[in-house]
Amino acid sequence: MTRAVHLVLLFSLAANAQADELPAYQPRPVPVPIDAAYLASDGSVLIIGSEATGSLLKNFNELFVKMHRGFKLLLQARGLPAVAAYGIITGISPFALIDREIWPLETRPFRQIYGYEPIGIRIGYVGYSAPGRANPPGIYVNARNPIRGLTIDQVARVFTTGAGSGDITVWGQLGLPGEWSKRVIHLYGPRDDGSWPSAIRHAKMGGFPFARGYEPQSSCAQIIQALADDLYGMALAGFCDIGSLQVPVKMLPLAEKESQSFVGTSLADISAGAYPLAAYLMFYVNRAPGKPLDPFVKEYARMILSRDGQAIIAAQKDPTRGYLPLPAPEVANELNKLGP
Repeated sequence: MTRAVHLVLLFSLAANAQADELPAYQPRPVPVPIDAAYLASDGSVLIIGSEATGSLLKNFNELFVKMHRGFKLLLQARGLPAVAAYGIITGISPFALIDREIWPLETRPFRQIYGYEPIGIRIGYVGYSAPGRANPPGIYVNARNPIRGLTIDQVARVFTTGAGSGDITVWGQLGLPGEWSKRVIHLYGPRDDGSWPSAIRHAKMGGFPFARGYEPQSSCAQIIQALADDLYGMALAGFCDIGSLQVPVKMLPLAEKESQSFVGTSLADISAGAYPLAAYLMFYVNRAPGKPLDPFVKEYARMILSRDGQAIIAAQKDPTRGYLPLPAPEVANELNKLGP
């Protein structure tokens, strides 16, 4: 059995095991919208998505229409994830399905129009590490660095400044002995431009600014090359195929808390919900504080978070990233976000 075939089998087994823990989709009656802003001229529900999520939305729509007679769903999938975000900001789409968490630059106009934030519902994971795939977001060091892993608190204290626990600036603060102990940590990563770096800084690093010595780079290749040339460097990177770059760097396993074991970005670790910087497949909705969710949107989300919906996610085998379903306990948490 080749390694590629073995990975496909692992993917299928993991997906099936998780799906079996969830109940099958049991549709609830939901009225066809008659005056919603997201209705097309022929009465169809207009759903706007990005090119990356088009196939996924097509399969979701087919399942929904099959289970809810009388609905007509019109899909427009094109361009980048910002297209889906624009759909929910303007109200011409009932929700935004995005293969990443929404960026600060994208939430600003939503907040200006409605006065509150969109609600993000996690419906799956994006990406895992395997030959020929891009690694999920993570932390890298030079291959000769002896460090075993980091906690998320340590990551925040290294890459940002101002956290209550104090900044980490030298390798000795991370437990490295001898010659390493007094060496300054050199930091690399993408530009803090309101996109992914800004989002992860707020989500995982307390929203504090990047450290003064942080050196922004223009691409994943530049980030990794800078690290390969710097024995004392550490880098933050988004989705990155380091295998194709063939440089002497390594991705560090991470732990959410000091009491937990370090975990990497393998299919098993991502599927188990164990990797702290895992990228999520997101379903954003517009619900005003104290108000119920749009009945159609709520039912569509229920379907996605059922055994049938999660199986559709598991079947997406993109060659560079791919989607993975959520563990059953996470599904329960996300269902609670839909309200009564």
